[in-house]
Amino acid sequence: MTASIPASTRIVVIGGGVIGTSIAYHLARAGAKDVLLLEKSKLTEGATWHAAGLVGQFRSQQNLMSLMNDSVKLFDRLGQETGQDLGWRKFGSIRLAQTENRWKELLKSYSAAQAVGFEMNLLTPSEAGELYPLIETADLVGAAFIPADGYIDPNSLTQAYAKGIRANGGRIVEGVMVTDMVHDKNRITQVVTDQGSIAVETVVNAAGLWARQLGWMAGVEIPAAVVEHQYLVTEKSDLIPDGLPALRDPDGGFYAKPEPGALAIGGWERQTNKVNPREGFPWQNERFLFDGNMDRLAEFFEPAMQRIPALGELGMRSIVNGPIPISPDGEPIMGPVPGLDNFFSACAFTSGIAASGGAGKAMANWILEGDPGLDLWPFDIRRFGPLHAGQKFLHDRAVESYSKYYAIHWPGEELEAARGVRRSPLYQTLRDQGAVFGSKFGWERANWFAHNSIAQQDVHGFDRPQQDITVGCEHRAARDGVVLVDMSSFTKFEISGVDACRFLQYLAVANVDKQPGGASYTQLCNQRGGIEADVTIIRRSEDCFWLITGSGFGVRDRHWIERNLKGYGSATVEIRDITSTYGVINLAGPLARKVLQKVCDDDVSHEAFPFMAAKDIRIGYAPALAYRVSYIGELGWELYIPSEYLQYAYETLQQAGEEFDITNMGYRAIDSLRLEKRYLAWGVDITPDYNPFEAGLQFSIDWNKGDFVGAEALEKIKQQGVSQKLACLALNKPLPVFGGEAVFLGDKVVAQTTSGNFGYMVGKSLVLCYLPVDILDENKFMVQSFDEKSSASLVKGAAYDPERKKMLC
Repeated sequence: MTASIPASTRIVVIGGGVIGTSIAYHLARAGAKDVLLLEKSKLTEGATWHAAGLVGQFRSQQNLMSLMNDSVKLFDRLGQETGQDLGWRKFGSIRLAQTENRWKELLKSYSAAQAVGFEMNLLTPSEAGELYPLIETADLVGAAFIPADGYIDPNSLTQAYAKGIRANGGRIVEGVMVTDMVHDKNRITQVVTDQGSIAVETVVNAAGLWARQLGWMAGVEIPAAVVEHQYLVTEKSDLIPDGLPALRDPDGGFYAKPEPGALAIGGWERQTNKVNPREGFPWQNERFLFDGNMDRLAEFFEPAMQRIPALGELGMRSIVNGPIPISPDGEPIMGPVPGLDNFFSACAFTSGIAASGGAGKAMANWILEGDPGLDLWPFDIRRFGPLHAGQKFLHDRAVESYSKYYAIHWPGEELEAARGVRRSPLYQTLRDQGAVFGSKFGWERANWFAHNSIAQQDVHGFDRPQQDITVGCEHRAARDGVVLVDMSSFTKFEISGVDACRFLQYLAVANVDKQPGGASYTQLCNQRGGIEADVTIIRRSEDCFWLITGSGFGVRDRHWIERNLKGYGSATVEIRDITSTYGVINLAGPLARKVLQKVCDDDVSHEAFPFMAAKDIRIGYAPALAYRVSYIGELGWELYIPSEYLQYAYETLQQAGEEFDITNMGYRAIDSLRLEKRYLAWGVDITPDYNPFEAGLQFSIDWNKGDFVGAEALEKIKQQGVSQKLACLALNKPLPVFGGEAVFLGDKVVAQTTSGNFGYMVGKSLVLCYLPVDILDENKFMVQSFDEKSSASLVKGAAYDPERKKMLC
């Protein structure tokens, strides 16, 4: 008999899989009252029940690894806490490398693991064979062993969470179908079920396979697809010893999870099947499996038999071909859903068992405290927009992300599905001139330009192949001559109204109350002083401002702005997205002024047009807002041009620049240029985990303008000081660096790099990292890149033009 549902509750978690139960457990354990979990059938009967149960912790970023590590810490104690045997077997995991490139990928991971204090051991082929006696090792280059990994029983884990929910005062009601949600403006006020309605304060979508449809009930799009994933279970045999670690052979495309006397062999094939892309996964399909697909099975089972010859002697007990949720980029979807004030999502977990403990903890923090407790931008739902939720884009990208799960993840590699969707008016022109494009939030953006006999396609490798003759040429052209960059993908918001200035003064740390034509570089901080956004604000008129942010940050930043606007009172402020209205051309380099002066009648001298000023000009016949600013450390202007004039303006500038050998430049050169100048990138070098004092951005704070978000916390940080500061290190060997590398002082790891690239003008590999303040006077650092180390010198200020003379001339 189904338990009755309450008429009202504080928090409703919808979905009784491993993620939903973990969230409800953490909420109840944190002391939240009136936590109710609703499950339409029985616990685990979506995707959890047929999950393999592998627990792998390693991720390239420290916070994502912390999430997985929180799961393992919880698994270590949850059984004793609840009295439920989890089936937790902490026997470690082995990842094999069959090729030199795969080995380099493992070496890169090893450096990152050292940087964050995570135990990961590199093995020779023979050592791997000793740990896993069933495998053939003759063709291996090496392997990595993570002792704290293992595997767990998904059903038992979910039941343990359920016991913890009840023990901490939460409720679980099974057999209740959610059918609708009632709104009042931007809030969900009632969850409607087949057994009545429940008045709510907060709703959490942990519906797994049905998360997309639940989003439709709430009036929002959740970009969570469903695809098929299968594995087989062998017959039991004495050939399979007890205590084996989990095994992953990504070159073979398979994993092996030990079962009692047997093995579960699964894989991530090059192609899988989409499931009901239009209508969503059928509501009635609990505990549902598809028929086994032998062709897809053979793709990973044949390599598995070569690696584990004993498989050829074992029969096949069962094939499990089940539905799993997946996002467009293969990573989970977590956090507050834009458009609603009290709706959270936690879904699209392809590794939900392993992530469940950490994800539940982070979601509980997000719901109760307003943030997850650590930066989770790679998992944040706000990294996606409406484009990603379109059923064709969503499913095409999801299938590609699935297919690349075990592929080598090359630095800078771009997804190939759902391309060419958002195009600047300059797209075809740039393509004809050699552009090799990447994709950012659906936008096609030129990463670099091919010339002469260089093929117009990416070449992948861990040593930045051919970039010295492509990216390096563009880099030097920006330093010595003049370049054009299409930056039309910038997100642009127009913020207007009689209270616009007053609100932006409260939102930003800098003083934005400039005269029309004035501009401010500023951070938007949270109440802890963490950096939520890194933006430029231009005053267009008394009551109108433009806020410029990165191509992929528009959804997140708008959500942050609107969230603070709602808490600000009855301000008269309107926010309008004008991204598609204006294209942007960046004209930059020491000869930029000569080019711009040729095509406009205005005086663009330094005296008439100073740094950080914005003026309406004409480029030939075309109107443009010229904003003098630089992200590469050179004289330059961002030219905001109505989209219909963009092609003409580009042609006019390019023709005017012919005598100066004007050059196209892409985003990869921007990255190397900005590192020479120690300019930071949000989401990499600065996040909500860091404050302006740590990042060296305290110069942007105006302490005299009155109250602003985070002022109290930042004042306290100012008085007390910080324990770490962002630093730039220059390597003495030209090793390839990408971010994530370990930084040593003597034999001790002291930091992990946030960014890395080669500085083509200074002739050195450069990295950024946060160093403890008590070692900032040291100068005997070492940076590990793959299996090599290089001594590195601390750079005071910027590696190139530290006095900013070129930019301010």
